[in-house]
Amino acid sequence: MPNSTPATMALRKFGLAFRLHTYVYDSSAESIGLQAAEALGVEPNRMLKTLMAEVDGRAVCAVVPSDCELSMKKLAAAMDGKSAKMMKPADAERLTGYHVGGISPFGQKKRVPTAIDASALTHITIFVNGGQRGLQIEIDPNDAALAAGATMKALTATRD
Repeated sequence: MPNSTPATMALRKFGLAFRLHTYVYDSSAESIGLQAAEALGVEPNRMLKTLMAEVDGRAVCAVVPSDCELSMKKLAAAMDGKSAKMMKPADAERLTGYHVGGISPFGQKKRVPTAIDASALTHITIFVNGGQRGLQIEIDPNDAALAAGATMKALTATRD
């Protein structure tokens, strides 16, 4: 697996430290993020999934723990909007330049407003997609926010 993707090139351009991890991607997994966490032996709340959405019709990127659900209400509020909805997979691929299951918040073809769930700050390192299926980047959450131009916001649905 190549260690150079638009995501890793973006991180290198910033001069940020990160580690790459590869695993066998299972396209039939019910949850890609949870499958990646299990394959790499990482706590699911450290394995973040990158989700492309629309807030009031404009594209945004949300990065949340793989064991949580994105709250559309919180995403809309975080992006100073009224309503949010998930982006269609084909639109997400066209906008980011990545395939679904391999979308990274770094090095996207078109940069969009990005928010990372604030819970990421409770970890020394987090894992985010490296820009292709089966490739994860381990990185300091503050460095991830810097590289993605992201704000840290509460984005997940409340757990019961």
